[in-house]
Amino acid sequence: MKKHRGLRRYYKNLAIQNEFERTGYLEYLKDSDAWFDYRHWHFDWKGMGNSSFKKRKPHLDKLFRHFEILAEEVKYLNIEFQLFAVILDSHSASDALFLHSPNPNGSEFPLIWENISEKCTLKNKGLIDYLNQQNEYEKLYGIGDEPFCILFKRNVGILTY
Repeated sequence: MKKHRGLRRYYKNLAIQNEFERTGYLEYLKDSDAWFDYRHWHFDWKGMGNSSFKKRKPHLDKLFRHFEILAEEVKYLNIEFQLFAVILDSHSASDALFLHSPNPNGSEFPLIWENISEKCTLKNKGLIDYLNQQNEYEKLYGIGDEPFCILFKRNVGILTY
């Protein structure tokens, strides 16, 4: 079994780094010609959170911290948009935060969610408990290749469910 080095620093950086500042992405939001074709951010590229919820939680914390940052910044956009997170039951690397708007690529906007409900479809107990603590978000559930949860903030962007 390969020993992973630098994990203490990795998890410390997860807790403090702001990906938007690091990449300068928030400046793009100020562009009057800005558009978003399912622009998304993953916070666990290596899937480290797949093996245990203890390893997944810091990645989810970062995702929700960035959701809050983005929710505050997109209030000033002069276009319609959708802001949401998709959390999968067991595949941490696929958890993502999405920003979507009308765009020149012609992808569907607004995205209309189908076959989802307020009834939880997740099986991961640690994830269910964690998401239940996220009281400021609307939660919808579905089953694709695996159970998933979609999270929105009321009064932030267009809600289509």
